[in-house]
Order: sequence, then C-alpha cells, then structure tokens
Amino acid sequence: MMQLKLLIADDEDIIRKGIVKYIALHTERFLIYEAENGQEAIDLLMKYQPDIMLLDIQMPLKDGIEVMQAAKNAGLHPITIILSGYDEFKYAQQGIRYGAKEYLLKPLRASDILKCLNDITNKYLGITEEENSLEKIEQSNFFIKTAKEYIAEHYPENVSLTEVAEAAGISGGYLSTLFTQYEKCGFVDYLNQIRIERACCYLEQKTLKNYEIAYKVGFRDEKYFSKVFKKIMGVTPKEYRSKNK
Repeated sequence: MMQLKLLIADDEDIIRKGIVKYIALHTERFLIYEAENGQEAIDLLMKYQPDIMLLDIQMPLKDGIEVMQAAKNAGLHPITIILSGYDEFKYAQQGIRYGAKEYLLKPLRASDILKCLNDITNKYLGITEEENSLEKIEQSNFFIKTAKEYIAEHYPENVSLTEVAEAAGISGGYLSTLFTQYEKCGFVDYLNQIRIERACCYLEQKTLKNYEIAYKVGFRDEKYFSKVFKKIMGVTPKEYRSKNK
C-alpha cells in the first residue's frame, strides 16, 4: 500500500502529538510530518510536498492561511483540512476560499479527524472501494495480530478484553467483533484455547499437579480449569495425562 504524505501543523503539542499517535496506531496509510508553527509547516511543505495538510488556523510565526498561500505560490496543491475554534470561523471561511476541502471545529476527537482524513482521501485521491476494503482488512489484521501477541505474552495473568483492546489501541467492543469475524470465536474462547494448549504441554511433561498447571496457565479455579479443558479437548486433564504417558 502506497503511503500518503500527511503534514500536521498545530502549535498545541498535546493535541498535535495525540492526533499523530492515534493515526499512527490505527493505520499505516499516512507518512506523517509534524510542525509546531506555521513557518515550520511551510519549511516541511517545501521539502516534502505532502499530499494532505491538516492545519490549525491560529499558529505562531505564520497562520494556517499563510501556509496555504505558500503552497499555492509554490504551485503545490495538497488536500487541506483546517482545524479551527468556534471564534475563528471567519478564518475557516477564508481557508475554504483558498481551497481547503474541509474544516473541523475544535474540540474534537482524534477518531473524528482520522475518519475525515480517510473520507477526504478516498474522495479526492480516487481511492476505490476495493482499495479501501483492502486497507480495512489490513487494519483489522494488524489489530488482531497485536491482540494475539499480547495474549501470548500475558495469558497466565488475569487478562481482560478491555486490557487487550487497550494494548491494541481499539475499543473492547470492536476487538470482540474482530475476534468473532476473523477467529470465528469470542475473545474468552480464544484466550481459553491458548491457555489449554499450554496446559497440554505441561500435562505431557508430567512434573506438575493439575492445580499447579491450572494456576500456571491463568486459571484460578481448578474445577473451572477442568471444565474448560474437557470442553476444548474432549477429555479431562487426568484422562489427557493418562493418554500421553
């Protein structure tokens, strides 16, 4: 997948870095450049010639409108999205006249910004539905991979859906949906499968008692461990151990 060059210019570090972090965590679609003031934005604009600009209107040294003017004067035509406060609406209107494709009013969530970036990219850069679907599949695979890696490392602990989802950078509800869609099972079922697979290895070694194995793979109740084990393996831990003497 070809990455699009995205310039994000905002003098509020917390807001800018939060947007950058969220976008980088949720998609590999964009190669991001950051600017903390208008002059730095112009310098990066000239050096890297971004495909898209996300510009705050009010910035030190040069404002967002001046950055857009600089792009126009240099013969550059990046897709531009303006960020503005409610009291800066006249600036936003001016930005639209200079060719901005969208303006977003602060405060707003990083997820809303990413949605706008994706929508506007698809619209103006001719991204097809097929390409967009492929990207969504790639994103989903990335989230699932991250979640499975976290589970593989933390399965002996009292790990929860919320905890794993946070590690993957998505909501618990969305992660649950992804497991059902791509793994054909729920989150808890997948976690238990991993735990029982590890338990089988310990049972084959014959050095630990059942309650020790249960605790070692993340179960805090031996009876529940035996119940889950039989559900997945079709036999009890004791029967499995006997079959693998």
